[in-house]
Amino acid sequence: MGRPVTLFTGQWADMPLETLAEKASCWGYDGLELACWGDHMDVDKAATDKDYCKKQSEILEKNGLQLFSISHHLAGQLVCDPNNDARSDAFAPANCAGDGEKKRAWAVETMKNTARAAKNMGVKVVNGFTGSSIWHMLYAFPPITDKMMDDGFAYFAKMWNPILDVFDECGVRFALEVHPTEIAFDIITAARALKAIDYRETFGFNFDPSHLHWQMVDPVCFIKEFADRIYHVHMKDAALQLNGRTGILTSHLNFGHPDRGWDFRSLGRGGVDFEEIIRALNQIKYDGPLSVEWEDCGMDREAGAEEACDFVNSVDFRPSDVQFDAAFDDK
Repeated sequence: MGRPVTLFTGQWADMPLETLAEKASCWGYDGLELACWGDHMDVDKAATDKDYCKKQSEILEKNGLQLFSISHHLAGQLVCDPNNDARSDAFAPANCAGDGEKKRAWAVETMKNTARAAKNMGVKVVNGFTGSSIWHMLYAFPPITDKMMDDGFAYFAKMWNPILDVFDECGVRFALEVHPTEIAFDIITAARALKAIDYRETFGFNFDPSHLHWQMVDPVCFIKEFADRIYHVHMKDAALQLNGRTGILTSHLNFGHPDRGWDFRSLGRGGVDFEEIIRALNQIKYDGPLSVEWEDCGMDREAGAEEACDFVNSVDFRPSDVQFDAAFDDK
């Protein structure tokens, strides 16, 4: 048996949890990674209402599904984003719309409640985003200074350390999905983020190879660099579509557009080398779930989700505990 295969429900939040749980079970999944939006997980309720937690757990149990983590990317994004403009109004309650600082204050408290909800649900990992006050400075024009970058990482630490204090109190870890628009989006920025919070153990990473692949960062290098900080794993594929005319900055084109320089693909249909990823995860002794985050604008999502479950089961394997030629020494 390989690791448990779970489905991240973020791309399915339009579907009631009861419906999705039944489908995921039929597709062959071992569990779900509950998104904290839609009706899948209300963290403000779960932080104090254990009857609500029991109700959500029973939906999974009825379908033979386990729960290893919950994920609150949307609230996490609002914590450090500099503007929190109209694009993120849907991330927060309606009474926060149009007020960036009100959204930020809500997000900070909700991320604290996410830790409390995780504790009440009996899980040890929360995945999510942090936002970034300096992502918009990526190209360095108009000119930026080193101090601006230093201030950005210091702001991240200022905003997240009080949240992480609550995670510590609850015995729950936060796993940042290293991703564009976050304080950490590649290996170098991930190392700098850890330094900014003084390497506190509560903070680690939700490894997702798809976001590294299109940046031409080797996902295996990330695993080896942060062997003790991989707290959760997303299985997601991506494809570079560079043909001399397209570029990795995507030309202001939405996902699924044929002229994008890269796009997400259903598992096994992109360019990510999952064979080497599984071997690297074995080397660092990661034994947590492999959670499918299914995104592919060119494919039916239900067919894709079922195919993705089969794919993960086919590529995953446990490491050997003996050398293959050890029997030759048995004399």
